[in-house]
Amino acid sequence: MAHADVAVIRKRPRRVRRTMRRVRQQVSVALLALLFLFPLLVMLSTAFKTPGDVFSSPPSLLPTDWTMDNFAEAFEQIPVWRYLGNTLFVSGMSILGTVISCPLVAYALAKVRWRGSRPLLILVLATMMLPPQVTLIPLFLVWNGLEATNTYLPLIVPAFLGTPFFIFMIRQFLLAVPDELIEAARLDGASEFRTYATIVLPLARPAIVTAAIFQFVWAWTDFLNPLIYLNDESTYTLSIGLYAFFGENDVAWGPLMAACVMFTLPAVVIFLIGQKFFIGGASAGALK
Repeated sequence: MAHADVAVIRKRPRRVRRTMRRVRQQVSVALLALLFLFPLLVMLSTAFKTPGDVFSSPPSLLPTDWTMDNFAEAFEQIPVWRYLGNTLFVSGMSILGTVISCPLVAYALAKVRWRGSRPLLILVLATMMLPPQVTLIPLFLVWNGLEATNTYLPLIVPAFLGTPFFIFMIRQFLLAVPDELIEAARLDGASEFRTYATIVLPLARPAIVTAAIFQFVWAWTDFLNPLIYLNDESTYTLSIGLYAFFGENDVAWGPLMAACVMFTLPAVVIFLIGQKFFIGGASAGALK
């Protein structure tokens, strides 16, 4: 019994240290999460503040008097529905282009044997190394020469030509798909496209949905490309529409933050919904 008591006493400091380590880790994660969420909380609280609360001294995080007037005023001062429709159109077409083009190229690079697959894969990876600022002026000159500026074509067409990051991501997922399934379909007389459509696409759904969600977030929050290519206010997306409102009017922080909440909320909701697909894709890849 004496030896057992000594062993228990020796184990207690280890358990205490382990518990304290976990507590420190959780506190650190909570503080980092709060740090990153603080601007979002300020935006959300300001959207419900009265003008007196916005400029109160000392400032307070929560409103003294909660109000929904800022949202109504935002709809009066900003053509939110028109900007929202434009943004949904651009985001939807970008998603459509991504889910059509990227899985096709990824399948060709992962499961189809042909002589140029390796050089093409290297070329795709090389294009990922180029910052978008490098190709900004050449691409603008190309679209301007095609008289496609002030249209949605420069914002939509590139998605139908494939995005290197998504091609590489889906290809890595397809490498885990057993070759025996594809070979069996070919032996049964299925064409290459039928094999791709009936076997590969259903198995690659987690990776494709993940690419679609990322593409939605990128297209929804894109500011630089609409700023460069769109000149007519009727074609503005939400990002540059809010920027134009910010630059042309005296800043009404309450309505502006209310509009920012409406702009941010869809992307946050879609991203949160898509978490299960991220986890499912990672789990499926690990099992295979």
